[in-house]
Amino acid sequence: MDDLTQLLRQIERSAFRLETRSEYNAASEAALFHAFFEGHELPPRNPETDPWLRMTADSVNAGRSWRRVHVIERPLSRYLQFELIGYLGNLLAGEDVRIASRDGRPGPLHKLNQDFWMLDDDVFVMHYDQGNRLVDIEPATNAATFREQRDLALAHSIPLADYLPTVRDELLRSSW
Repeated sequence: MDDLTQLLRQIERSAFRLETRSEYNAASEAALFHAFFEGHELPPRNPETDPWLRMTADSVNAGRSWRRVHVIERPLSRYLQFELIGYLGNLLAGEDVRIASRDGRPGPLHKLNQDFWMLDDDVFVMHYDQGNRLVDIEPATNAATFREQRDLALAHSIPLADYLPTVRDELLRSSW
């Protein structure tokens, strides 16, 4: 079990994830990502088939809040097309998935450019290399700054279910 998963299993009240990148290169997703764009049938993704989603669902069922905001810009990258569809499994697990769209407009969302997890009151900053691979997770010392970013992201986001119809034409597939 990796360190992040261990930390997530220990939350008492809430988990919040801010995602700001248009691409992530995670080895655990490589086969699914490739299959998605090859047009192959993908396995169902829900708490019964995915250990991450089982952990999320168990935590939500125990009364903990899980929220995520992905700050994006159109046109959608190929990865974001894949990820938006994948988030449907997160919804099934009880996570509140939201989208904040920059869409080339200036505004407060441009301040959001650092991925992080906020677990209860603790913040863990995500660092990626040039190939969009996660290379480090470090505890943050200035949690107040990240609380402000979380609040900004939530205030300028909409639920995934409201966002998906606005990008239907850009999605390569409509369901898993």
